[in-house]
Amino acid sequence: MIDTGAGTPVVFLHAATGHSAMWEHQLPAFTAAGYRCVAFDRSAEGFASDQVEEVATKLKLDRFHLVGTAAGAIIAIDYALSHAARLRGLVAANTIVGAQDADYLEMSQRLRPSPQFEKMPADFRELGPSYRAANAAGTKRWNELAQAKPRVSYTVKNRIDYAALGTIKVPTLLLTGDGDVYMPPPVLRMFAKRFPRCESAVLPECGHSGYWEQPEAFNRAVLAFLAKN
Repeated sequence: MIDTGAGTPVVFLHAATGHSAMWEHQLPAFTAAGYRCVAFDRSAEGFASDQVEEVATKLKLDRFHLVGTAAGAIIAIDYALSHAARLRGLVAANTIVGAQDADYLEMSQRLRPSPQFEKMPADFRELGPSYRAANAAGTKRWNELAQAKPRVSYTVKNRIDYAALGTIKVPTLLLTGDGDVYMPPPVLRMFAKRFPRCESAVLPECGHSGYWEQPEAFNRAVLAFLAKN
């Protein structure tokens, strides 16, 4: 577990691919901005949102911000459905949200035909073409970190659907990249309408890993949001 800094706590939830060290571009910046930063490696046992609550209880966190990317964002949303009173703000980046509505599942299959899409290399699926073309060293580093630990599956405690999203009153920020095939901008806008208190932003020249591909833009957007909440 990483626990650094002082001030209002921010808990970071990594994607299914990767682990807590993937936040290397965020933790120093958020610590310097005056936040206490917590990141941990999830296990595949039990409900992932329960692991978040266990960490918050162990560290005696009162009210905190929750920042998740990809699968981590689904877990963050699941946590918000069970523990909204614990949260100051919710950030869900580059995520399929976990919605189970039939029309959304049908669209997702068109965007990422299964099982062909899942057979693609992880960096092809999760890093945008602009980043892979322009940043060979960053792509190598991402792969080194991503491959250091096994991919972590997860289960959610609540049914996530459009109706459930409408009950989340926590201030919410949705982020995506303009080249993210999981949450392309039209899908971002569709989900932004489902959350009662939602802001959204699209990061340019960015795929599914905004926190890594465009860390300065990602950090600016999230820090500006946290400062208001």
